[in-house]
Amino acid sequence: MASAPRHAQNLRIVHVFRAPLGGLFRHVVDLAAEQCARGHEVGMFFDGGGRCPRVEEALARLPGGARLGVVTTPIQRNPGLTDISAFARFSAFLRRAQPDIVHGHGSKGGVYARASALTHPRAVRAYTPHGGSFNYRPGAPVHRAYMLAERAMAPLTDVFLFESAYIAGRFDEFVGAPTRLRKIVANGIGPAEFVPLTPKEDAADLLYVGELRAAKGIDTLLEAIARVGRARGLIPRAVLVGSGPDKASLAELAQRLGIAPFVSFSGQLPARQAFQLGRVLVVPSRAESLPYIVLEAAGAHVPMIATNVGGIPEIYGPYRDRLLPPDDPADLQARIEATLAMSDAERSARAAELSAYVAQHFSIESMANAVMAGYSEALALRRPPLTRQTATVPSAH
Repeated sequence: MASAPRHAQNLRIVHVFRAPLGGLFRHVVDLAAEQCARGHEVGMFFDGGGRCPRVEEALARLPGGARLGVVTTPIQRNPGLTDISAFARFSAFLRRAQPDIVHGHGSKGGVYARASALTHPRAVRAYTPHGGSFNYRPGAPVHRAYMLAERAMAPLTDVFLFESAYIAGRFDEFVGAPTRLRKIVANGIGPAEFVPLTPKEDAADLLYVGELRAAKGIDTLLEAIARVGRARGLIPRAVLVGSGPDKASLAELAQRLGIAPFVSFSGQLPARQAFQLGRVLVVPSRAESLPYIVLEAAGAHVPMIATNVGGIPEIYGPYRDRLLPPDDPADLQARIEATLAMSDAERSARAAELSAYVAQHFSIESMANAVMAGYSEALALRRPPLTRQTATVPSAH
């Protein structure tokens, strides 16, 4: 965490998002923790249905706590009448917090943050999509509806903080290039996450970590495993870590493919604990933004097979030629066979190369620095300036 000098007049920042889950929630907590450490006052507003001991533990990481408060209320994933009462409560929270910055995360958080221009026009409004609506299939009715909403909200946005160049490109293609400030602010991980891990002695050959749903391409992984078994006469063992709506259908698919005895479902686990359950992590996704699981695995020196989708090539940088196309069981079969045939030393060397690149380009500190720079530039462009002198943002150095 950065040890930045405190400033006499720091910022009051409210983060708004829907669900305290996955990479989006991790990003918000990491960012808020850095902001608190730099002397800023932070608050959060999100769906109360997700509040649990895991969320409380994450919020407890904020140095000095969320001084502007943590407010929750029911927020549905899709637009509905409940948004009226939820936004009314959000507006009441903003009246009490008097933020300089309202930062929306994800589709629903982005709407709430930017709609606050109607009730709290003096605050700067920042928006980070986190994939969200941009990962829907282009041309589908839901995609068209979300893009119309994005187009309507764009003029109310002071600064776009895209988490990957891929999502920025999707925005340009389907919404139109923003006329406001924009920055690419990649997710980052902390120093402790770059400590190498080694698999347990009884680790499976293959590992998947993440949600169990169609967009993650786990069916392609199961088909590839079955192909390896038919080609080699030996089925590799796999552990699937996570939960989601498709667990039952995936178990049925494994049964139909004849590989059920070799595939186990472990439920949810912390990433670094999960990484020790397999020798090679497979990320067979069909769609991603800038997935934390790939950053975390790279940091831990976990050998990895991943698809060339979303922002994953940005994480791989000079090693992006290692990526494979999604939805190709034959190609994935060949990559699995080749990777398992490598010596431990060769797999470790490749993992170390990727880890070194990630360490140089994807840190929490650099992520926070870029976000704060975006806030500062947006504040500086405000005419007339805010009555509270908040445009000077403490540096991390």
